[in-house]
Amino acid sequence: MYRLLPILLITCIGCRGLQVATRSEVALTTPLQGNVTAGLAPGTKQTPVVAMPVDGQGPCKGGPKVAIVDVDGLLVNQTLNGPIFVGDNPVAIFEEKLDATRNDSDVCALVVRINSPGGGVTACDVMRHLLEKYRKDTGRPVIVSLVDVGAGGAYYLATAADAIVAHPTAITGGIGVIWNSYNLRDLMAQFNVIPQTVKAGNNIDMGSVNQAIPAETKKMLQQMADEYHFRFKKAVQTARPKIDVKDEANFDGRVFTAGQALERGFIDALGYLDEAVEVAKQRAARSNARVVMYGRASNPAFSTYADRSNALPTQSPLPMRMPGLERSRLPTFLYLWQPEPTLDR
Repeated sequence: MYRLLPILLITCIGCRGLQVATRSEVALTTPLQGNVTAGLAPGTKQTPVVAMPVDGQGPCKGGPKVAIVDVDGLLVNQTLNGPIFVGDNPVAIFEEKLDATRNDSDVCALVVRINSPGGGVTACDVMRHLLEKYRKDTGRPVIVSLVDVGAGGAYYLATAADAIVAHPTAITGGIGVIWNSYNLRDLMAQFNVIPQTVKAGNNIDMGSVNQAIPAETKKMLQQMADEYHFRFKKAVQTARPKIDVKDEANFDGRVFTAGQALERGFIDALGYLDEAVEVAKQRAARSNARVVMYGRASNPAFSTYADRSNALPTQSPLPMRMPGLERSRLPTFLYLWQPEPTLDR
């Protein structure tokens, strides 16, 4: 039983700060008593973003660099906490990485490596704005490499680059908006949980899980989703003029294989990450540039494919989560492809 206590404690507290005070006795020639205080090691957020050589040529001692910035997982403007460690806010760490490369005068081009199904409308919009501003301020070539999935808000982010290179088996597209909700009234009734809401303003609880969504409320929510969808479509149409705006299939939220995306104008080329790096070198006219990846010093990368994301697939200590019970912790409207029930926290 006692051996299970540390595991249970870690599972219950997640990544919150922990200090454990224990009383210990040590037998010497004479009895000795003392108190020992133990604490968890500092989280990864306390270390700076630095450049890490990932081309196998040893430390960089100057000269031109192609910087790789990775974007992985669910894109939300909140800290992604796992059961056993502290993660990063995807929006904040993206800005930190861009700033670190911006301040390095040796960086001649940027490759944004994306593996994400998207995320919150606002989070994705902020990240796209940051990348657009980076291109404008630095004048450096910006190439996106879609490795596995670059759909929804992740594709929205990708359209801010000069060119998009997708892995031959990547999934992309997903130009749509989704708002997930569940009617938990009957489930709550089974546990004798009865809502007692006091409100001023008939629609202040619109979308509540306590009841079915009335038709008029659903209409209002649909109008909001349509507005965000229009914003998504407008950005894509401006950035990717080869996409046929008359083909509704391009904008109905479906995803495409990389080959299909190339035919439709969603991407510029099929290729692996190293080929995206070569495109960046060519556009920067720096064929001898070293390749570095930017990330926290406490979470090093030794390969261009290194996954340094701090987010766990499941953010809850429970093996299963009931859809909708934690819905308020996820952004309301999402540029997200295929959210599974456990993702609707």
